Amino acid sequence: MSDLHWKTAITKIKPNEVRLRGYRIEELMGEVSFGQAVYLALKGELPSENAGKMLDAILVSSIDHGATPPSALAAMTVASTGSGLNASVAAGILAISRFHGGAIEDGMAILLQADDKMRAREISAAVACKELVAEYREMRRRISGFGHRLHTADPRSARLFDLAKDLEIGDHFIEIAKTVESELEKQSGKKLPINVDGAIAAVLCQLDFAPKLANAFFMIARLPGLVAHVHEEQTRHKPMRSIHPKDHEYDGPEDRTL
Repeated sequence: MSDLHWKTAITKIKPNEVRLRGYRIEELMGEVSFGQAVYLALKGELPSENAGKMLDAILVSSIDHGATPPSALAAMTVASTGSGLNASVAAGILAISRFHGGAIEDGMAILLQADDKMRAREISAAVACKELVAEYREMRRRISGFGHRLHTADPRSARLFDLAKDLEIGDHFIEIAKTVESELEKQSGKKLPINVDGAIAAVLCQLDFAPKLANAFFMIARLPGLVAHVHEEQTRHKPMRSIHPKDHEYDGPEDRTL
């Protein structure tokens, strides 16, 4: 065996055979949801049907947020230069970082800190979150996952929490997030509701995902939205235009419901 030999435990490829974590791809197709397949790829085992539905909801929740986020603007700007779909979408993905999308990872870290306090000292969520918020305020550090530049009550957060309850995912980290939200308002005097990043952070903690994977869920979710913005830029607008982040209007389908 040469020094160049290495191993992977993700996908096995043989002539006429593709296996993801041991499962034949064609057997997964039509039997598991995309969320379940993502879970399988990342964690190595198939989740329960309910956990898969929860991941599907997370992916839908962040599929797009208009033309103003940095990732959409980056993708559209590169598309306007005549670059192809791959380069344009890649530009959007590269814009997802610490301050755009990164709040999920930071939010998970905060919730896990509160949980560590509770377990180490056998204290309640109320006491742990009160201390944690005070510590962050003293350090003048922002607590990610709370407050939104547009939404005063993020509808996606409430829906994710409702689904987590209906699907019996568990509520330990969700209750911690709600306690942090309450404590933030008490100590700051400002209402900073849990945003979709904070809600996703709580659910991913509940599903025992590593914080280092948090950004992956935002990127996987946002990819179709970026593709849509790039395709619209390439087919609807003139090349090399000046793209103003706010001077635009929506002219798509009228409001509708399922």
